Amino acid sequence: MLWFYFFFLVSGFCSILYEIVWLRLAMAQFSVSTPFVSIVLAVFMLGLGAGSWFGGRWAEKAGQTTGTAGLRLYALTELLIGTSALLVPLELALGRGLVSRLAGSAPLDAGVYHLVAGLWIALAVGPWCACMGATFPFAMLAIRQRFPEKSERSFSYLYLANISGAVLGTLVPLFLVEAAGFRATLRFGLMGNLSVALCALWLARRGEVQPVSAPAPAEPAVPAAQPERRWMLSLVFATGLTTMGAEVVWVRLYTPYLGTVVYAFAAILGTYLLATYLGSGLYRWRMANAGELSGLWMAAIGLTVLLPLLACDPHWHWAKAVRVALGIVPFSMAAGYLTPMLLDAFSRGDPKRAGVGYAVNIAGCVAGPLVAGFLLLPLAGERMALLSFALPWLGLGLIWKTQGVRGGVVPARWAAAATVAAALVLLAAARSYEQQYQPRKVLRDHTATVVAAGATRQDKRLILNGVTTTNLTPITKFMAHLPLAFLPYQPQKALVICFGMGTTHRSVLSWGIQSTAVELTPSVPAMFSWFHADAGQLTASPLSRIVIDDGRAYLERARERFDVIILDPPPPVEAAASSLLYSKEFYAAAKQRLKPGGILQQWLPEGDQAIYAAVAKALDESFPHARVFQSVEGWGHHFLASETAIPLQSAAALAARMPERAAADLTEWGPHAAPEEQLAAVLRQELSLEELVALSPRTPALTDDRPINEYYLLRRWRW
Repeated sequence: MLWFYFFFLVSGFCSILYEIVWLRLAMAQFSVSTPFVSIVLAVFMLGLGAGSWFGGRWAEKAGQTTGTAGLRLYALTELLIGTSALLVPLELALGRGLVSRLAGSAPLDAGVYHLVAGLWIALAVGPWCACMGATFPFAMLAIRQRFPEKSERSFSYLYLANISGAVLGTLVPLFLVEAAGFRATLRFGLMGNLSVALCALWLARRGEVQPVSAPAPAEPAVPAAQPERRWMLSLVFATGLTTMGAEVVWVRLYTPYLGTVVYAFAAILGTYLLATYLGSGLYRWRMANAGELSGLWMAAIGLTVLLPLLACDPHWHWAKAVRVALGIVPFSMAAGYLTPMLLDAFSRGDPKRAGVGYAVNIAGCVAGPLVAGFLLLPLAGERMALLSFALPWLGLGLIWKTQGVRGGVVPARWAAAATVAAALVLLAAARSYEQQYQPRKVLRDHTATVVAAGATRQDKRLILNGVTTTNLTPITKFMAHLPLAFLPYQPQKALVICFGMGTTHRSVLSWGIQSTAVELTPSVPAMFSWFHADAGQLTASPLSRIVIDDGRAYLERARERFDVIILDPPPPVEAAASSLLYSKEFYAAAKQRLKPGGILQQWLPEGDQAIYAAVAKALDESFPHARVFQSVEGWGHHFLASETAIPLQSAAALAARMPERAAADLTEWGPHAAPEEQLAAVLRQELSLEELVALSPRTPALTDDRPINEYYLLRRWRW
């Protein structure tokens, strides 16, 4: 049996590795928008479910042929999964080319684009995910053929091993990507699957066992408290729905404390998987007494669903680790205990029934994020979303008929009722993160919870999921005025990627030219009037266009050309997926959309030496001409890049090119009163790309495959 634990330890690791890398590769090729990310994850989970379902039926037929059918099928499946490490990147690149050719000379509508790209993702990734899902019934068949006396609880055994591998899969790939890139990380996964396949084939050759021609082992007596079999699948679905739906809510709740970096997401996922492993291990340890479910059990699960509200209450000044442990560990342990218990009870070691049960659980895992992300969070927020997931469990706690605690039904009912009451008290007492801001305006959508706060210019801020992304600063004005003033001809069109407070878009419009601003989060442009009194007038202008889309995807689909492309990725510079707006591949797409002589302005906030060097190298290798200026406030840098030379200009010459409205806009917030003085303050702080590259000369240029800014632990430990 230890061989099977090893198999699923490695395959669980590889599966999470593939999920992480495939998602990022797909985002780079198509879009980083929330609907698209949901499509990719849904395809991954649906593939697992389909593979589990059909794999169970295949295993039932194969079990009646040869005694090694289970191991051989399992080995073949692992080998197929391994080949995906080489084929999926090629399939995604091919899909991007097909979508571009399909669009032709006219850009696809965002909805049509997501549909076409999503269908290709399903074709490219779905079959490999189905292979992953089929490993459970195939391995269970092999266990029945070799260890029939241990087969009844084989699902939970494999489930435990798979989760232990998944825990490693949330951590180790972070270091692999930093050291070698995404594609090299996929090849590491290929070696893992290949090793498992070869070991399984070797094990199959060690000795024949008899085919399983008899029906599944007789079912042992079911405890009185065990739910009827027709309810088991409902509970299995509910655990998947609640687990994955709550995970979406966790990301929003914990972002104010953990940030938006890759390691924050890994901390949430790793904690969840580790706690699930502990819960599954506890179930395996006490299997003989694990069949009892009580109303108290159900009510307790509902209570743990709400614990993140207490853990993320801003009035409690707990350490980050305490917040994560309190909010995530109790529920994850309970779900980790309950899920394999139910699936063991439902399958009784039968691969076909296990395939059905696991597929139903995965169906819940697909539904949970969709319900949370596109319905509950936009309409009701984090508090009501968690309550919606907790209510069914709290209700079951009150109506479940069981002898679940010592003393009989009445004490059990009282214990469950007390737990429900505690959950409601917690819900009423916990405070949300945005309540600490006064005055404030709060909007929610499927992408983020957006808060506009502050009464004066100095205090106003834009907060996305608890992270302050920008304030009213002259830096955001320079992002527009600096490249437009350096332009060697009269501008007509500009593209602003990342709307933010709308300051840069507003500054572009002050030139009297057309400005297209692209924003990923739908609620962000709706806050425009909170920060600027003339927002309504500017939005109604025929020169103003605001697009809700992923900036890179929009740029690659667009067919028009711009005089200036302005980039202002939200801080921190290490934010997850932000590298897609700093990479050589992005700059290649930007060059296609710049007019001859046009200028790209790239804003880079503070970063470590490797980040500065990687961005500088990417620009240097993408554009023949580039200049760098430190900001007017002394932090962060404006990069200007072009296919033609950006000539040296005095502050007076640049100021003379500015329309009267643009000059007034540039000096609106100081720190200098005259446009010439304002520009001179930046021109005096010019650097060269060579100076930035010299900060870390061995660091490679930032690419989609090597996101230097997002993955940084190894180099910072070395420093």
